[in-house]
Amino acid sequence: MKTILFATDYSKNAVTAIKYAHRLSSKLGANLLVIHVYSLPMMLGLEFDIFYDELEKTTQKENNAKLKNFCKKHLGKDLAEMNVKTDAFENLSVAHGILIKAAEHKAFMIVIGMKKESAIKELFMGDTSMSLIEKAPCPVLLVPKNATEDLNKIVYATDFEQEDIGAIFKLAQIAKKFDAKITVIHIAPSILGDGNLKMEWFKEMVQQKVTYKKIKFKVLFSEEIFGTIKMYLDSNNIDMVAMLEREKSGFLKKLFQRDMVKEMESFGKIPLLSFNEANY
Repeated sequence: MKTILFATDYSKNAVTAIKYAHRLSSKLGANLLVIHVYSLPMMLGLEFDIFYDELEKTTQKENNAKLKNFCKKHLGKDLAEMNVKTDAFENLSVAHGILIKAAEHKAFMIVIGMKKESAIKELFMGDTSMSLIEKAPCPVLLVPKNATEDLNKIVYATDFEQEDIGAIFKLAQIAKKFDAKITVIHIAPSILGDGNLKMEWFKEMVQQKVTYKKIKFKVLFSEEIFGTIKMYLDSNNIDMVAMLEREKSGFLKKLFQRDMVKEMESFGKIPLLSFNEANY
């Protein structure tokens, strides 16, 4: 059975995110592993060894109890019946701890809640989020505080890369369980270019690998990539946006230009699913 890994820090946004993660796991027939990564204070000297061992055991027990109570409060008391497991553990790096567990359980997806009000601020200001997107062995889903659990319309933004096809294949597995529609969009700078021809070629490539029928393909013509994507998401009531993050030229890295952050503050107020090209 697949495993969806949800990492929580007990923030307000974590409540929305854990419910979203559980909804996903239920629909996909997956286990939900809820984790919390904590760190212990550094202590030096032999005189602290015995005390530190006791502190380690006590802290682990307390953190696991807190995590289990958090899940029971927001999901229900019978966690085992809901295929929900918990694991609180120590690691100096939250991102590293999450990545270790994701690899250990061969996670289908990592889900985290956004602390900021938009995906752009979350990624621009949150080292953990960006580190996961760059290094995770599976897709990473950022869930904002106002996300609804409905998943009817999904947008996948493409630059016609080969790796996009693998990502769309995985996205279709999710969409199928919700009977959701996927729109694959590409932003072309000019209507006089070959954007439509490239999309037709890409459409044929996708349809050779992906059998899901509720996928359509659309080219949007604009010089301003991210503003156009945002406008399309808003005007079409999109429930999730997905992108392939590339090592050198990914959509998300482009957003880190300081002069664009203010302009794009409201972008990403819906769940953002990132696929890493290295995994495809």
